[in-house]
Amino acid sequence: MEATESLETVQARHRKEQRDLQSRITSKKKNATKKTRKGVNDECAQLEQQLKERQQQELAALNGESNDADDAAEPEEQNDEDEAREQRQSNANLDIRAPAEEEPQQQPGKKRNRQKERLARRAAEQEAAALAAEEEAANMTDHRKVEKTYMLKEFKAHGLPDGHCLFSAVADQLREYEIPLGGGDSKGELPYRTVRKRATDYMRAHEDDFAPFMEDEFGSYVARIRETAEWGGQLELMALARSYGVEIKVVQEQRTETIDPGELSSEGEGERKTIWLAYYRHGYGLGEHYNSLRKAT
Repeated sequence: MEATESLETVQARHRKEQRDLQSRITSKKKNATKKTRKGVNDECAQLEQQLKERQQQELAALNGESNDADDAAEPEEQNDEDEAREQRQSNANLDIRAPAEEEPQQQPGKKRNRQKERLARRAAEQEAAALAAEEEAANMTDHRKVEKTYMLKEFKAHGLPDGHCLFSAVADQLREYEIPLGGGDSKGELPYRTVRKRATDYMRAHEDDFAPFMEDEFGSYVARIRETAEWGGQLELMALARSYGVEIKVVQEQRTETIDPGELSSEGEGERKTIWLAYYRHGYGLGEHYNSLRKAT
């Protein structure tokens, strides 16, 4: 941290650092498994403590507890030369200045630090640039939101399944391996609806395993997954793997992700079955999509 940053600049930077760290922590926790969760939590706690300590040190330095480094940064010879030149100019102007026009004299023994002045100007310029960038970002179009709003409108108008692709794909795979969907396989209920309910029933029964990874309130999030066409993702796949006691393989760009049911699976009798899904992030014009994969015959 540069010692000449203003208090407001430092506090703004600290807030941004805290937001960035929370984003990193949320990402780490979402990708954690049952086996790695403790290590991830410890790492996240350490990152938070390190950031807190560093920011406290920066604020202490800004408040004047340590300000000798910048004074020593400018060569002594340059300071002496500048001081001598200023003194000569001051002496030359004494006879022609009126008393009211005289500039305030510096306190004896205190030197002007031009490096600090330059750094202060630079910090002010950086702050102005940051504010301009924030304003520009705030005025940018949220293309993801616009796209999703239009898609949901069209899906509803034409009776399309929209956000049910993940649950439909899982239902197809479960039936391929003759695994009951649950809920009595109610007649007249679409398979993806049964799978949605199975996922949310499990999440509600194991709230502590899922709530820490949700940005929204747990109850409202689960209700949306259960009752609407909200798109499913990593959390729902984890709930389904554990609920049905199956391993889920997700083939995607440049890697295949394995979602293990772990020790919490409820249907773990016999040989564990593996179901296969394909996840397309860019392959469909309408956005992200899941497909069920069948073995070639």
